[in-house]
Amino acid sequence: MSARIEETRLVELPTAAATGMYRRAFGEFVGRGGELASYAIGWATDAVPRVGRLTIGIGAGNEGGGTFHAAVVPTEEGHAFSLVDEPFEEVPEGGPDLTAAEARAHEDLPFIWWVADYVMLRDRRAWWMLHWLLATRAISTVPVFELEEPILLVVNDDDDDLWQLIGSSDAGSEAKLGHLWHAVDEDPTLVDVLDLDPGHSATRERVGGEWTRHVDGGGE
Repeated sequence: MSARIEETRLVELPTAAATGMYRRAFGEFVGRGGELASYAIGWATDAVPRVGRLTIGIGAGNEGGGTFHAAVVPTEEGHAFSLVDEPFEEVPEGGPDLTAAEARAHEDLPFIWWVADYVMLRDRRAWWMLHWLLATRAISTVPVFELEEPILLVVNDDDDDLWQLIGSSDAGSEAKLGHLWHAVDEDPTLVDVLDLDPGHSATRERVGGEWTRHVDGGGE
């Protein structure tokens, strides 16, 4: 049996200053050997500097169980985790909240980091958070940028770290530069293709329709 996750609830609330959204996404992890963990990820879109949060809990009700809390920070390679003292969320499988020092000394810390990496790889909400952390840039056609057309073609360019967001009309010569996560804010169905590799693309016929992936990045 391979490891798997189950995405559960997503909570979205305005931030305290009402200048952004605070998101918390929850899920469950089952390891190859049946190991269980619960997790939560979260970010506030108006946070400066940009730092995400991660909670992973194991061993609820058992001796040695605990809840680990970490910050998720952007790096040149993508992201990194840093254990923190401040609790972020409560999760079903979690035991007592652990400080950073207690977490570093815990015998199950390697398992926790494995779960953290797997969540970032497999949870679509984690992809959303990662693009926010990295401030991934996206070029949109004017109708898409002005919300006059839905996004039907998504391209992850392989040479300039830019994504392209195209609607139903011809792209034309004019375009608007923004951030990918803003587009997902407007259309959360884009989370399904936020893991596109460079040089790959995805197309659909309508919002909510099934995405078709393409290797060449051109949507042909």
